[in-house]
Amino acid sequence: MAAKNIIKVGGAECGSDRLFMISGPCVIEEESVMMQTAEELKKISENLHLPIIYKSSFMKDNRSSLQHYHGPGLEEGLKMLAKIKREFELPVLTDVHFPQQVRPTGEVVDIIQIPAYLCMQSSLLVEAAKTGKVVNLKHGQFIAPENMAKPVKKLEDAGTEKIILTERGYTFGYNDLIVDPRSFFQLNGIGYPVVFDITHSIRKYGIPSKDPKGSTREYLPVISRAGVAAGVDGIFIETHPDPPSALCDASSQYKLDGLEEFVKPLIEIHNLVNDFIK
Repeated sequence: MAAKNIIKVGGAECGSDRLFMISGPCVIEEESVMMQTAEELKKISENLHLPIIYKSSFMKDNRSSLQHYHGPGLEEGLKMLAKIKREFELPVLTDVHFPQQVRPTGEVVDIIQIPAYLCMQSSLLVEAAKTGKVVNLKHGQFIAPENMAKPVKKLEDAGTEKIILTERGYTFGYNDLIVDPRSFFQLNGIGYPVVFDITHSIRKYGIPSKDPKGSTREYLPVISRAGVAAGVDGIFIETHPDPPSALCDASSQYKLDGLEEFVKPLIEIHNLVNDFIK
């Protein structure tokens, strides 16, 4: 197993013995939703001594229909993330889809996220590396986990070792994502902090996200605990004050007022795993 780099993001040391969390609404919505979520996440962070990175997308360019909400766009979205970062002192993360979005995004956020569908896009990776910001590289649903070493090498060759790897399930059969625990072993071997994107892993593609059948919520407790037990450094849980009304991934986001209780056993499992390894 390769030695793991520790990546500093705000007050978090990603890859250390302490679990961290990436969380927030899937896409940037009206200000009241965003600020309510940030306020609650700040409380959870303080109550559980859990470093939290606020995540929300200014643009969702992979929606299944042009009629679906795609976000407020780069300029307005970055203004909102900057306000959250300033008022709640939370590090912020958002994803980019095109190379020209990367530089202005890097001027605001702490982590630039490369979407799973775009994890092999060389121009996007090179631009992200140039910013000097941490890059969260999501595992594409279409490649074997050990092959994530290839886009990682692109980032390294472009000048950065500030990298986090995120698992969000692999396509097994049509419209079904499966989280294979062997993936965590393979990603850990690459040598960077590994995050488990829990809520995206329950999405059922081909079904609108507002349809309750658009996810398999019943599996959330078992896959979250199994993933943390398999040895991850962080968890990624999209959350919303009222998931059914969310403008994106309504069926899979976790309800904000239940998030703290959901996370508690995951912290306990993470700590037990670390004690066992020691």
